[in-house]
Amino acid sequence: MLSRLKRRWKEPFGYRDVLNVGLPLVVSLGSTTAMEFTDRIFLSNYSLISIAAALPAAMVNLVFLLFAMGISAYSSVFIAQYYGACKYEKIGSVVWQAIYFCCIAWVLLASLALVAEPFFAFVGHAPEVQREEVVYFSILTVGSGCALVANAIGCFFTGLGKTRPNMVVNVIAVIINIPLDYMLINGVWFFPEMGIAGAGLATVSSWAMQIVMYAMLVFTRKNDTVYNVIRAWRFNKNLFLRMMRYGIPSGLNNFFDVFAFTMFIMVIGRLGEVELAASNIVLSINSLAFLPVVGLNIAASILVGQAMGRKDVGQATVAAHSVLHVALLWMGTFGAIFILFPYELTSLFKPADISAEQFANIQSMCQILLAYVALFCIQDAIALVFFGSLKGAGDTMYVMWAIAICATLGLGVPMFIGRFVFDAGLHVLWGMLIAYVCTLALAAYLRFRGGKWQHIQMIEQEPSSC
Repeated sequence: MLSRLKRRWKEPFGYRDVLNVGLPLVVSLGSTTAMEFTDRIFLSNYSLISIAAALPAAMVNLVFLLFAMGISAYSSVFIAQYYGACKYEKIGSVVWQAIYFCCIAWVLLASLALVAEPFFAFVGHAPEVQREEVVYFSILTVGSGCALVANAIGCFFTGLGKTRPNMVVNVIAVIINIPLDYMLINGVWFFPEMGIAGAGLATVSSWAMQIVMYAMLVFTRKNDTVYNVIRAWRFNKNLFLRMMRYGIPSGLNNFFDVFAFTMFIMVIGRLGEVELAASNIVLSINSLAFLPVVGLNIAASILVGQAMGRKDVGQATVAAHSVLHVALLWMGTFGAIFILFPYELTSLFKPADISAEQFANIQSMCQILLAYVALFCIQDAIALVFFGSLKGAGDTMYVMWAIAICATLGLGVPMFIGRFVFDAGLHVLWGMLIAYVCTLALAAYLRFRGGKWQHIQMIEQEPSSC
């Protein structure tokens, strides 16, 4: 057993390569998680209404942001395949097509602020929660283009598998965001007290700084000499349309997945403020485990993409299973932490405007919900890694349809029927969420095992430059 682990560590696309590519991405996503986690701690300490409003508003923004980001971020898979095929001169043009798409998407995202008020009125949360949801959502949507463009430029490093710059940029963004968040929410130093609006402005400010940092790192003479990152700035219609062909299904699978979770939060919110606050706290804690594994999902896409660029299916399979082993270890550890330390985790979220007795009721509810989360941690890891591997091979249409069908028929329809026809309560709704995640894991595993992804041709069939 030990010799087998050592061999898997050293071989190409083994554990060492997974950690070289994936660990900086885990830290990057962990930094983003830490930023959002800290935001919610500040907001929960500021007001129960603010923490009740923050997650629904952020999730609705994410539905649209991650749809656009899923399209632009798929450029990293094109870069990975070109890099694996040693066609370095084509990489710069990929980066620019992603930026052009992001500029179009930015305008569309910002326009969503115009419909924020009627949308959250339709959702039907308490009026005081609605007001804060509208404010937070509007700021995030107007500023989301900064996150899009920064991510598109950062995909240059992700696709090459040189992910340490992504880690550095994200850590610096957290260092900027956390103190700014604290000052803008609470009115510290010369800043006015802005509450949830301050949290939104702090987040957008950190996204803007990411653009500046990534631009300084990517658009250099050295990178231009090898990858044409400056000279290939022109719009390339054929490449752009090919990126859309594979990227739009990737964006849609993000849309359906986040949409399902967003509708889950909205339906839970109709049960009452306590149920909504407890669910928001638990999902915020779960993000500590979940979002870093999204980094491993990206690592699976990149490593499988590089292997498929070389037309090496064997190495692609090794890469997928190596990433899976790391993801299972990570999620299994956090599942145990959720069960063993529920009160220690939830105590970080005590609002200043409620009594200890009131928060004790929320904590007891959180303890049960954290046990539910622990139940689907492993299934989450399986779904993320195998779907990421399929996307790395270009099998984005299957991923899109699998998530769309599971999100609609496996969670959305049963949830609405259960709640609004049969008056299902909190625990039944959470049971539906667990079933949804397990179904996703099965759909991802069976498709990868079936092997159809091995025959997809994404990039031009030209002789390799290697």
